[in-house]
Amino acid sequence: MAFRNGLDSLLRPEDSVLVLIDHQPYQLANLNSHDPHMVVNNSTALAKAAKAFGVPTILTSVIADRGGAIFPQITDVFPGQEVIDRTFINTWEDRKVVDAVKATGRKQLIIAGLWTEICVAMPTIQALGEGWDVTVVTDASGGTSVEAHEVAIQRMIMAGANMMTWLAVASEWQRDWARTEHAAELSEVLVQHAAGSGIAFLWEQQLLKTPVPGKG
Repeated sequence: MAFRNGLDSLLRPEDSVLVLIDHQPYQLANLNSHDPHMVVNNSTALAKAAKAFGVPTILTSVIADRGGAIFPQITDVFPGQEVIDRTFINTWEDRKVVDAVKATGRKQLIIAGLWTEICVAMPTIQALGEGWDVTVVTDASGGTSVEAHEVAIQRMIMAGANMMTWLAVASEWQRDWARTEHAAELSEVLVQHAAGSGIAFLWEQQLLKTPVPGKG
């Protein structure tokens, strides 16, 4: 297995494409590896960060008539965008999803979903085998148990996947605070979704009177 290291291995917004898989009520009802509130928060934060940095985001569900619609916190980030509803458990066997990813021309595939051991692991392992550079966002995903989630992560790492959390992904997209183009949007995501870090940021602004560059 090739090690994923060096500057070129870090995520870049211009090369990234995000796929959010099956963030639906049925899956959330049997989510036992994480606090469900946290997964809703983190998946929403990831979606907002992607939008802030102009990262194309594909939304997909599985049999939504039975499993429910994707969380409105996510779909509200992309109003009017089609959610690709599948019958395949393995998203990467659904031609419509794969074609949508390929149409972006991006090479850094970022995946988050429910459940980790099934709907995240399957497409990740298949895409890795097809030569994609795959990152899994572990805290915007979750499994039916702690063991299921952790074993799936181990399995995907062994297959060559990169593991990150949503805040690490957003930070890697930003990379340099001198890049002010998206700093205000990212700061807003942090305030809304990064809990203590977001509140500490507001406190810093209060004490030091340091507005975010680019924030009107």
